Amino acid sequence: MPINPRLYLALLGAGLALPVHAQTKWEHPSREIHVSPKGDDANDGTAAKPFRSLTRAQAAVRLANTAGDVTVVLANGTYALTAPLVFTRVDGGQKGFKVTWKNAPNARPVLSGGVEVKGWKLFDAARHIYVADVPKGTDTRQLWVNDRLAQRAQMEISRDAVTFTETGMTLKDSSLAWLAKLPDQRRIEVESQGFFTARFSPVETITGNTLIMQQPAWSNNIWGYDSIPYPFHPEWSHLLLQNSLAFLTKPNQWYIDPAAGMLYYRPAQDADMKTARVVLPRLEVLISAAGTPEAPLSDLTLSGLQFSYTSWMGPSSPEGFASQQSGSFLTGKAAAFPKDVLTVCKTGCPEFETVRNTWHQTPAAVQFAAAEHIVLDSNVFAHLGQYALGIGNDANANLSGQGLATADIVVSRNVFTDLAGGAISSGGVLPDAHHPSDPKLTNRQLIVENNLIQNISQDYKDNSAILSTYVWNVVILHNDISDAPYDAIDVGYGWGYVDAGGNPNYRTRQRGYGTVAAGGGGNPVYDTPTTHKDVFVGFNRVYKVKQLFKDGGAIYNLGACPDCVFAENHVFDIGDRIALYFDEGSRGILARNNVIEDASQWLNINTARSALPLRTSTNNTARGNWHNTTTTGGIWSAYQEDLIVDDHLVTDGKWPDGARQVMANAGIMPEAGPVEFGDVKPRPKPADLPKPDGSPVAEKIRKPS
Repeated sequence: MPINPRLYLALLGAGLALPVHAQTKWEHPSREIHVSPKGDDANDGTAAKPFRSLTRAQAAVRLANTAGDVTVVLANGTYALTAPLVFTRVDGGQKGFKVTWKNAPNARPVLSGGVEVKGWKLFDAARHIYVADVPKGTDTRQLWVNDRLAQRAQMEISRDAVTFTETGMTLKDSSLAWLAKLPDQRRIEVESQGFFTARFSPVETITGNTLIMQQPAWSNNIWGYDSIPYPFHPEWSHLLLQNSLAFLTKPNQWYIDPAAGMLYYRPAQDADMKTARVVLPRLEVLISAAGTPEAPLSDLTLSGLQFSYTSWMGPSSPEGFASQQSGSFLTGKAAAFPKDVLTVCKTGCPEFETVRNTWHQTPAAVQFAAAEHIVLDSNVFAHLGQYALGIGNDANANLSGQGLATADIVVSRNVFTDLAGGAISSGGVLPDAHHPSDPKLTNRQLIVENNLIQNISQDYKDNSAILSTYVWNVVILHNDISDAPYDAIDVGYGWGYVDAGGNPNYRTRQRGYGTVAAGGGGNPVYDTPTTHKDVFVGFNRVYKVKQLFKDGGAIYNLGACPDCVFAENHVFDIGDRIALYFDEGSRGILARNNVIEDASQWLNINTARSALPLRTSTNNTARGNWHNTTTTGGIWSAYQEDLIVDDHLVTDGKWPDGARQVMANAGIMPEAGPVEFGDVKPRPKPADLPKPDGSPVAEKIRKPS
């Protein structure tokens, strides 16, 4: 009922009326909804009588979120999901109110897509293999034993032992003849770890010395760039056969037989399978959250929760996983697939360029699209079978069928660990991502701060720890990132292909533009910039990354990025790898006051020599950086306005005060509080560093109430 102004003033004068803000709060009381694994969905959802299921709590939220703020409080324990939890617009805050899902005090509720496997029996004493029953038809690409990702049964073979054909592989090594006798040959996969891609292709059959591969996976994996037959720098690549009981030869390996309902595992010699905790993931997605571009999901916070146990099964299909970079992959069979592909398309060709606008993205375990005013704070993303968190990815990577259209997303103080894929994938790769047909599709305003990322991309090794493709206004700061086979932070995409005016390298060398009838790739030349702009990557602490792939950089950009800055990051302990990398098409980037310690190249730029004298990567500046190696890559010259200025080479190990202050400030801020999960903690900093003096945003750290 509306307030009568005269009556209200009279009551206020008499001391009988509440202040306006209190009156408003009284009219719109907040509500708490409690959930517990020990609860009952017939209860009323109070602290004394909590609900049992998350879906029951979700239904209660929808009845309350138009009248006030709603907080769902999850008690300690595991919430086993039998289907993804789907959030739509009606699950967020309505009419300016907010919805929060959070942990109870001192609780760590786990949203799990897995089931425990028990009843282990010795199967083969000589090979020390155990077996347990699982429901028939159950399949997975991941298995967790005592909360550590186990390895699929596999064996490495030499590239010299095979010849690649358009239908598969011919074995030249007679010692591999036993492969033709293996059962369940369609379950066997070939994995190729190249210069910057990790690819999977399933076998159809093995006859004699010939492996015939499933299609279209094989066709998509043998053309383009860094393919299975032709990886860049094959001396650094690996070729493996996976997923047969015969390959189960090492401790901590496993194999599942869906038809028989049997799971096999080889533990360490002194392990006790009676006490081992083995979790089999049963879901591909835990949370799918999306509204529509016209009516986005809004005002939702997830805090203090743990998301665990998924397995994305896409690569097990005949599509395999024809990875192109950072989790984007090919599907289907290209209409322009050329004859003699192994000859004419070893390192790209116009026909390959025709599929560039049809790539897919890996679906994340927790997905947000068409969403705004979203906070993900103090959660744990652990034991997941793909990218942990997807924000504004293309529609093909979202269970909802809706992609892109995210705004004002904050990802803060979370732990990402023990992942088969990367930690965070934001933005899409298709045309609506880089040149939206509707402005509402634009991804914008993303903050990723004070997160701890360790031990990720264990299966999909080419996944970045943090990937942000086409997102306008991104801030990635104060994160601690380590133990990754590929890059720590990758921003941008497209190799300059879709930047204004196009990429002269792809026009002259691969002929990606122009009509297919005229021998081109059929791609348009855009007159306007992409949405990749206004990016700040600063104060991050990056170490022990690039542990497998030579290509890429610890911190990396791809494509034009106006008003983009890499500042005051500390990169160290990455071995014979590149620290800061401006890849093809990079334009308009400033890298300033970073500290690069012990890298083979502290700075690299891809200026596409084959396209000179046309300029591909221009107007980039490295200013005021400290480093202890002299090596740079690419052409740094005034001709391209790629300049290194006010540079500081440190050769005696005595880092000056400015560099030491950058080291002290980099990583998770003290103001964020402890960001850890069990024994997963940031590596301690040297004791002799100065105290952090705070970054310009330290006083603005987000701590949701």
